[in-house]
Amino acid sequence: TVGAQFAFLTCQLNHQSIMKLAVAALLAGSAAAFAPAQVGKTTTALNAFESELGAQPPLGFFDPLGLLTDADQEKFDRLRYVELKHGRV
Repeated sequence: TVGAQFAFLTCQLNHQSIMKLAVAALLAGSAAAFAPAQVGKTTTALNAFESELGAQPPLGFFDPLGLLTDADQEKFDRLRYVELKHGRV
């Protein structure tokens, strides 16, 4: 009977520890949700096209697919022509 009581007490303490750990993890996760996001460094590869028509703050020149990361003025002009031709601008 003493062994059964000890086993019951150990089991309860184990469940309490698991519950405390779960609550602590939940609190830590919810606190991390409100932490400020880390700001990534902006690339300077597109500074050549910052003065083009359509580049506006706060984004500047917006190239989400990276089509112009290593492009020259000729490729930019070609892509702009195609955008105008198909009515995407």
